[in-house]
Amino acid sequence: MAPDLPPGPEGSGAATDLFAGGGEAGRLMAGHDWSATPLGPVERWPASLRFAVRTVLASRFPMVLTWGPQYLQFYNDGYAPFIGAKHPAIGEDIRITLAEGWAALEGPVEHAMATREASWLPRLPLLLARAGYREETYFTVSHAPAFGDDGRVAGMHAVCTEVTGEVLGERRQQLLHDLSTAGARFGDDETLLSGLCEALATGPLDVPAAAVYLDDGGRLSRAAVVGCPADRLPAGVDDPDELTGRLTDLGLVGGPWQDPVTDAVVLPLTTVGGERLGVLVAGTSPNRVLDAEYRTFLELVAGQFVSALGNARAFAAERRRAESLAELDRAKTAFFSDVSHELRTPLTLLLGPISDMLDDASEPLPPGAREQLTLAVRNGQRLQRLVNDLMDVASIEAGRANAVRVETDLADFTAELAGVLRAAAERAGLRLTVDCPPLPRPVHVDPRMWEKVVLNLLSNAVKYTFVGGISVVLRDAGDGVTLTVADTGIGIPAQELPRVFDRFHRVPGSLGRHREGTGIGLALVRELLALHGGSVTVTSEPGQGSTFTATVPYGSPDASGDADHPVGPSEVARGTAEAWAADVTPREQPAVPAGATATVLVVDDNADMRTYLTRLLSPVWAVRTCTNGEEALAAVAEELPDVVLTDVMMPRVDGFELLRRLRADPATRDVPVIMLTARAGQEAAVEGFAAGADDYLAKPFQAAELIARVRVTIERARGRREATGEDLPTRPLTLPAAGRPGRTSPSPHVRDLVPSSRPPAVAPPPAPAQVHYERWRFPATPQSVAALRRALRRLFASAELDEDQAYDLLLAACEAVTNAVEHAQEPTEPFVDVAAEVGGGRVVITVRDHGQWRERVPSMDRGRGSTLMSAFADITAVPGPEGTTVTIRAPRTDDAPEADTPAEAG
Repeated sequence: MAPDLPPGPEGSGAATDLFAGGGEAGRLMAGHDWSATPLGPVERWPASLRFAVRTVLASRFPMVLTWGPQYLQFYNDGYAPFIGAKHPAIGEDIRITLAEGWAALEGPVEHAMATREASWLPRLPLLLARAGYREETYFTVSHAPAFGDDGRVAGMHAVCTEVTGEVLGERRQQLLHDLSTAGARFGDDETLLSGLCEALATGPLDVPAAAVYLDDGGRLSRAAVVGCPADRLPAGVDDPDELTGRLTDLGLVGGPWQDPVTDAVVLPLTTVGGERLGVLVAGTSPNRVLDAEYRTFLELVAGQFVSALGNARAFAAERRRAESLAELDRAKTAFFSDVSHELRTPLTLLLGPISDMLDDASEPLPPGAREQLTLAVRNGQRLQRLVNDLMDVASIEAGRANAVRVETDLADFTAELAGVLRAAAERAGLRLTVDCPPLPRPVHVDPRMWEKVVLNLLSNAVKYTFVGGISVVLRDAGDGVTLTVADTGIGIPAQELPRVFDRFHRVPGSLGRHREGTGIGLALVRELLALHGGSVTVTSEPGQGSTFTATVPYGSPDASGDADHPVGPSEVARGTAEAWAADVTPREQPAVPAGATATVLVVDDNADMRTYLTRLLSPVWAVRTCTNGEEALAAVAEELPDVVLTDVMMPRVDGFELLRRLRADPATRDVPVIMLTARAGQEAAVEGFAAGADDYLAKPFQAAELIARVRVTIERARGRREATGEDLPTRPLTLPAAGRPGRTSPSPHVRDLVPSSRPPAVAPPPAPAQVHYERWRFPATPQSVAALRRALRRLFASAELDEDQAYDLLLAACEAVTNAVEHAQEPTEPFVDVAAEVGGGRVVITVRDHGQWRERVPSMDRGRGSTLMSAFADITAVPGPEGTTVTIRAPRTDDAPEADTPAEAG
């Protein structure tokens, strides 16, 4: 025990030293009249009290000391904020200062003093009136006995920390989490709000009562209530502010001590886009002041309601859309099923008699008739295959399709199936690689279903591959086998990959060989594999190709005999292969009939339709054919036809786009155009005539009618030219971008078209001129374009070329180099050679690459350079086994006429 301090008068140096360094609390203690208290003057205090007071004042941690039976209190500056407006209360009875909270403190304090054991009370809830109202607070408190000089308990020593903010934060965070969880359960507004209010009811200390009003045509209607009787609130209001008074007038209580709820706030429920969903009116705790932190919490509560309502409504809209699409899909499938059933009978009656006539050796048909009937059978069988595919999808949709698995040598069977399409692939200029080594054990599959899987995947590869090859690989995968069909085709955009196997889905703008279909081939693959317990996936890179991977388990047999389930390519498979071979086989242009006075350009992506139209028209007129609108533009640039006969639906450039481009060019504006389409009806015809077509004919059509309309269109056009004295154009025509599908011949040389009736002008002899010639070799990288631009600028400047022409030539040459860099595949040399010659009355630029061009996809085809080049120059694009050479020739605007020898990039 420390010795007592020497006695001295009140305010003596010893007493002053006791309270020195205690801050405001020390000054208050020093100024307090202790002689009027049971403790008496300071100089008479026991040493234990002095040391205890000195310890309290020296600590920066909130501390309070009571002494004697009167519980007279001493505290430091850290403790003062805990009693708020009751400070200063030094020297007063702590039981009076903390009267509202003493019920919670009395037990722990008396226990510590009676047992001499310290207490530890974490997060003790205390009712304080330090701010003028009954406040909800939380403290972590430790009470310990304070001993006098005689070793007896003379008082209580307490250390405390306020944790109100921590407790409220955790509690409110939990409530927000519960609201978020409840909001994730989608349903209608009533169900959703009921769940949210149930979650909100778990936090009555922060939200004792609340009501949700939703916007109903400008008026707010009551939708959900928590913490109060719903019928005591109005069913609807116009002004949301009146809800605060209505809620607080209900006599509600809240908070830990069930005090009257006297305040409420109205929180708007507004989306990020500004749409008003409604309002949330919430009563506030009577034991917490509505400060910024409390208001922020309530706004977060309202945000949970906004988020939940927005998500639920978006989900409901998407669900309705999905249901609508599913219903449409079911209706489409049912329609196709019904139509397929109805089509089988007339197809049988058509194909049967025609096939019998073709097979009847006793009465051989004339060659012309046999050719026509063979064409009819081939297309009838194609229609039959489409009908069968539709029937398969309808059966799967109805749950009637079942796989009949039989023991199958899948490697040999798959190789046979791939082999039937080898001829079609090779005729299309593609390499077909089949790698199907023997498997460790037989696979049990339905042969006809597996046949459809393989043929659909292979047909898809042939359709979208123009350069390169296709590989078919079959491998053991442990518990099953994997079939991989990879191609070097146009690829699939990343955003389209998730929908590749959806029924009736086609990638918009994709370039492919013509092939009738319903958009269910890949969907059928997925469904057929699923019936075997397998699956199919795809990876793809636009411009690089696609890889389809099908997996199927080894399985077990469903049928023992093979007689009813033969393993081997069916007649359907062989018919599919023959149809593909016919589609990809190039047709020779028909001979020009003697005395032909006009040329008809036929544009259709269906090979059989081109053949049919050619057979009808070639006896009367000269006929040229193209497979799409882009080829047609090049053919028109090569030689103006007397009439263009075009289909509407074609890949890359369709009939309407072809018509638009022809009408936009003054050189081809007056070329007559007749449109053929499978879309019948007055609206379709109006659309065609509105686009500028001279005539419009719906399929199917009568041969005589077609011939008559072509003849009338040609005669009408000639009559217009004769009446107006029009002549053929004498300027270059627009050359479309390189890379046209289906063309195996070089791009045509675009030249000035001079009417045969007009004698060519005699040009004056060329004036002597200096010729500027340079040659460069650039790496086949995009960075070379900038280097070429700088080199050409120097050359054109030295040759004093017209600035406008120099600018156009720069763009054209750079576009040619860009095409060479982007599209020349597997170059034998990684360079692009460029030569330029300026002088002698001309400008000649040649660009040569050392690779083979892959077909260009729409996203890669800018076409700027082609348009610029054709506006002022002759263009020649010559592909060869060692690369492609593009030559740009243009007369100088400030020089003599063109000489004879072109520059070459070698």
